[in-house]
Amino acid sequence: MRAGTGWDLHRLVKGRPLMIGGVEIPHSHGSEAHSDGDVLVHALIDALLGALAAGDIGHLFPPSDEEWRDASSLDLLKLTLHYIEGYRVINIDSTIILEEPKLAPYIEKIRSSLATSLDLRLEQISVKAKTAEGLLPGAIVAQVVVLLSKC
Repeated sequence: MRAGTGWDLHRLVKGRPLMIGGVEIPHSHGSEAHSDGDVLVHALIDALLGALAAGDIGHLFPPSDEEWRDASSLDLLKLTLHYIEGYRVINIDSTIILEEPKLAPYIEKIRSSLATSLDLRLEQISVKAKTAEGLLPGAIVAQVVVLLSKC
């Protein structure tokens, strides 16, 4: 068994879509980023890579590389799966920290998107949403813990 953690933070800006777990959330602001800025998927990629001491998202998909400009984070996740060959995901526990919009109506859709992308069952994926009690206006944070098992 191998465990990994991931964490990501993005500034929210006008004129960008708000992507979380492969789901576009209706909102006036989205993540400022080189790719689509999906903070949850970025943290998940870091957790998967971290579990196997295989680097991080910035190493694999550097923001200095134009190939990844506006890339779908789910596509980056699929490319990352190559680095964890020989292991299977046992479970994922994640938390998104965001003042607004409220994410409760989207949690199951986010879980389903991740389950489909990773070929997992819904019960293997936990997605929680919290606020920072007003301390993080204009930002979104995600943290992820993943447990892998050798196949």
